[in-house]
Amino acid sequence: MNRTTLSLIAGAAALAAVTGFASLTAPGASGTTGTDTVKAAAELPVERTSLLCPAPSSSDLADTTYTSFTPVTKGTGSTGKAELDSAAEQSADGTGDTGGKSGSGKAAGSGKKKAGKPVLAPEKPGTPATGDTSGGDAPALLGTAEGKFAPGWTVQQTTEVAAGAGRGLQGLNCTAPDTEFWFPGASTDAARTDYVHLTNPDDSAAVVDLELYGKDGALKSAVGEGITVQPHSSEPILLSTLSDEKQTNLTLHVNVRSGRVGAAVQALDDTLGGDWLAAATDPAGSLVLPGIPKDATAVRLIAFAPGDADADLKVRLASPSGLITPAGNETLHVKAGMTTAVDLGDVTRGEAGSLVLTPTGQSAPVVAALRVVRGKGAKQETAFIPAAGQVGTRATAADNSGKGSTLSLTAPNRTARVKVTASAGSEGGTAVSRTFTVKAGTTQDIDAPVPDGLKGTYALTVEPLSGGPVYAARTLAATEEGVPGFTVQILPDDRGTVAVPEAEEDLSVLQR
Repeated sequence: MNRTTLSLIAGAAALAAVTGFASLTAPGASGTTGTDTVKAAAELPVERTSLLCPAPSSSDLADTTYTSFTPVTKGTGSTGKAELDSAAEQSADGTGDTGGKSGSGKAAGSGKKKAGKPVLAPEKPGTPATGDTSGGDAPALLGTAEGKFAPGWTVQQTTEVAAGAGRGLQGLNCTAPDTEFWFPGASTDAARTDYVHLTNPDDSAAVVDLELYGKDGALKSAVGEGITVQPHSSEPILLSTLSDEKQTNLTLHVNVRSGRVGAAVQALDDTLGGDWLAAATDPAGSLVLPGIPKDATAVRLIAFAPGDADADLKVRLASPSGLITPAGNETLHVKAGMTTAVDLGDVTRGEAGSLVLTPTGQSAPVVAALRVVRGKGAKQETAFIPAAGQVGTRATAADNSGKGSTLSLTAPNRTARVKVTASAGSEGGTAVSRTFTVKAGTTQDIDAPVPDGLKGTYALTVEPLSGGPVYAARTLAATEEGVPGFTVQILPDDRGTVAVPEAEEDLSVLQR
């Protein structure tokens, strides 16, 4: 047996468990008359994952909580660790100064990490770990989980801002690094201050292009191309500096030329509060935007068709009783390369709801998001719901308390059975699970379980058991001085496992 060939196969399998590489074909396996060398793929836990948290706020009145959680996953080893470290402490000299041109005109170091105490380091899977910070100088965080902490690792960043632009509750699931992001719902309006935060976890610089698309197409920009994000650093880019045009409804496209980054948009409004706008799922012909709060007073749909063809979509609301077509907004036409926005008003009418977009015929792929408002008059607050991916095998929402958390489940096509598990509390309590049935075409705000003897915060893990695809979102609410602060996080699949083909023991077809 050729030892080099065996080493390559073993290395590829290990790479799949770490990175999600899910295809392995041995040389000569295709079209040979010998025994196939690849069996059906096995689902194995990932062995390493990364999450990036942007700087939470520039306000001195901000209080931020980080919550880290890893579900208990079968098949993992007994060792591992997870850490969140400050990006500001990872430059060459520990200062975060000088090194090269960056997107904001500042520069970061060469990427050598400075040894220091992690901001947050959970002790064991199945139990949340929390950390707090206050003020406007909290840095971006770079997180890595290995071994038993890697599969399904979730970090929630929740910030309360007492006053000023963006006041209210701001929440974000810290993001995995990638090379492309879409943000329908961004703005350069005079009343909005939107920053895109770009965070680079790697040892080499990333180069990023930022593109804005409005109602008439691409906005002209001389500074959105070739933005350098230095190693182990984060850059907030003010969107209004990319173009002189002031538009209320925009789509931001983040395209990474080299390297990879985490990206999220912080949208701050002078009168309507603010929140984080997470990236929408990849362009698709059909989309689900789950978890519109039942007391929403205004809902705006923003959509963008990134290709060369227009999109025609059927608009429906998945309510607790079934799919409903909103009067006056039965369909939506989205011109190619242009952002379209439509106000749906109080579309939920006091009931749980999710928006379901499907093509009326052969329609082009689109990206979409919702801007949702709660409250009235001077006491309004804003949050965003991007189009979501399916829950898939499992998804988790961290940082829940006994009150103020709402879990919404949507089954747009077929009835689904779903198991929801409330983890142990961060300071005590015992995990509890319940099973729910979500009927086809409906959204249910479920009575989610709470850990027995809860102390601290807990995580909610969603696992579909049977039936059609499930989409989920979690709303956190906290009313302060009459302002109904809230934030909504979608719950796509946690990518805790990866398909790794199994090789036969008899690899004689590879012999020389």
